[in-house]
Amino acid sequence: MNYAVFQFINDLSGHLIWLDSIMVLVSKYGLELFAIWLGFVWVLGDDRRRHIVAQSGFAGMLALFLNYVIAQFYFEPRPFVSHSVHLLFPHAADASFPSDHTSGAFALALTVLICKRWSGWWGYSMLALAVATGISRVYVGHHYPGDVIGSIVVAFLASLLLQSRWILLAPLSTFIIKMYKKLFFRLLARKKTELPS
Repeated sequence: MNYAVFQFINDLSGHLIWLDSIMVLVSKYGLELFAIWLGFVWVLGDDRRRHIVAQSGFAGMLALFLNYVIAQFYFEPRPFVSHSVHLLFPHAADASFPSDHTSGAFALALTVLICKRWSGWWGYSMLALAVATGISRVYVGHHYPGDVIGSIVVAFLASLLLQSRWILLAPLSTFIIKMYKKLFFRLLARKKTELPS
């Protein structure tokens, strides 16, 4: 079943150049797009949104750590190692399960949604990008669908765990925000002194 679904999705590649290009872009740079996205929110948002950005970042790191632990105990070869696949760009033949890209993307998106303070298109757009990231990993031939589903579970657990223990990390988030604002205003003041009178 896992391989059959993989074949169905992966066989869609290699037919439409524009679709292949989009999937490669999302697969390669999905997490970077999240970073840029959240970076804009951090810079342009208030402290409440900065706390959510920090929380999602911690959740992403926790999800990747959980992936690392899982990979130490369970190894599944990549699809392109065990089968003949449409491989759109090369990848190291390391563990296929779980998918770091998918876990990271969903941890960021789910944390934003779980916070329930960030309504509207922000959270749902991030979730859509996370879904696209997961699908793209299968499309380009790097992961099985089961890897993606397992990674979503890991991301969800990481987000829930972080929510339940956020009181322990909230002071660190506050400290990071204070340091950012201190540095920002210091740079702003320096720029003002450098302007010609």
